[in-house]
Amino acid sequence: MKKTILVTIFLISAIAASAQNTSTSYIEKFKDDAIRIMHQSGIPASIVLAVAMHESGCGNSNLAQQFNNQFGIKGYDSHVIIKHRKQVTTHYKKYASVMDSFEDFARIMTERKQFSHLAENLTHYDYFGWARGIQRSGYAASHRWSADVLGLIKKYKLNLFDENPADQPQLEAKVQ
Repeated sequence: MKKTILVTIFLISAIAASAQNTSTSYIEKFKDDAIRIMHQSGIPASIVLAVAMHESGCGNSNLAQQFNNQFGIKGYDSHVIIKHRKQVTTHYKKYASVMDSFEDFARIMTERKQFSHLAENLTHYDYFGWARGIQRSGYAASHRWSADVLGLIKKYKLNLFDENPADQPQLEAKVQ
């Protein structure tokens, strides 16, 4: 009985640790792209990363893996994906790269009337305002969406990437 409990606890710990590594490796892999998007668009890098992590399951969702779609963005073309070993037709956008997905997210946030007021009224330091504003503007149906995104920012200290680029060497030391 004790062995069973110990093995169960060990497996749960291992799964939790692997989930942490998945998130950490996702952040490490795409933080520079998110910072680049921040400087081009004014959207906080923390928002770009946290929304991508939340919507794509840190790149593990079918859309992320098959379409490079990190944000669950829909389009007009139909595509076939494999979901639970079945072919399913979908209208989600397909991107040539993850960076293309990041750039399209930034374009939507800055050019669509529904969201463009955020870029006009918020700075790249106001990740809280961005998360709440994106939710209020209808990006996601879940009433917990912004809380989930803000939770990722807090848990992984993603707001450190919203700082001045001159601070980046210090930030890398803080994140690790």
